[in-house]
Amino acid sequence: MGDILSQEEIDKLLSDMSKGDVDIEKMKNDDGRQVKDYDFKRPAKFSKEHLRTLELIFEHYGRLLSTNLPVYLRKNVQVNVVSSETVTFNEFTNALSNPVILGIIAFHPLIGNILIDLGSQVGFSFIDRMLGGPGEAMDKLRDFSEIEMGILEKLMTISTQLLREPWKNVMEVEPVLERIETNTQFAQIIAPNEMIAIVTLNVKMGEVEGFMNICIPYMTIEAIIDNLNTKFWFTSMANQDNGDYRQDLENLLRRVDVPVKAVLGKSQIAVSDFLGLQVGDIIRLERRVDNELDVYVGMYKKFSAVPGTDHDHYAVRVTSVYHEDEDGSENVSTVQG
Repeated sequence: MGDILSQEEIDKLLSDMSKGDVDIEKMKNDDGRQVKDYDFKRPAKFSKEHLRTLELIFEHYGRLLSTNLPVYLRKNVQVNVVSSETVTFNEFTNALSNPVILGIIAFHPLIGNILIDLGSQVGFSFIDRMLGGPGEAMDKLRDFSEIEMGILEKLMTISTQLLREPWKNVMEVEPVLERIETNTQFAQIIAPNEMIAIVTLNVKMGEVEGFMNICIPYMTIEAIIDNLNTKFWFTSMANQDNGDYRQDLENLLRRVDVPVKAVLGKSQIAVSDFLGLQVGDIIRLERRVDNELDVYVGMYKKFSAVPGTDHDHYAVRVTSVYHEDEDGSENVSTVQG
């Protein structure tokens, strides 16, 4: 049904017709259909909804990179989604300059590969940081050495494994880093005229800033393309989010290593005596041999124990446990046996 004109629009139309500003014959021949150009060399296989969902997936991925990379680089890293677009694979590779850092990733169980293109300046700054440097960029780009490629492979493997969680709401995937190429000629994973989606991330570490491009061929995710919509994505996320994280947290805490130490005793000696210590010298402690030892977990005293041995190893047997009440007072529970 056509648009309904207001009284003002009707009056203006009549006025323009009387003045001759409107071609009546042209209006009669206009059937209202709009014709759009379609380029068969660049078929529109990715819709705006697909690109928006990919942005949501890689926003999650960027947060994971920002959390996990500083553990290895010992420096703050910020990763944010910049843009998403569709181009041909040939256009993508032609825009790259050698040397490049192209991680070729198998996206099991899907058929095909995806690419991660990491900016060379960011790659060199990561290498510099991993080798103990401040993480500065190179003044002049050069080829990567074998040692540097080994470091990059470790970081790219970590980045690849982090792809699992963001894609979980669409499909369970097992990404595997197959290899890293520094020349675009050896990274021809699909035909040059195939359409791909590119999600661009901005990576910043200190003063160094660059891009990470995720190249996703249509043929790789064609089997799950219908799942790439925000409705399916949020529905899957809501189904998985049952709010019960207790068991997951307990499982994670069980794998945490905490330092435990038993203190035999304490003593104060002069610095001159300390510097003159020799093998066989005796240091007198304030604790008697038959006194119980204090056992610390981290910085907190948690147990009392008596010393002993377990086969060929020194050991302690816990005799009491220290508990702290809500008011801060300390209770002691005796362990029998």
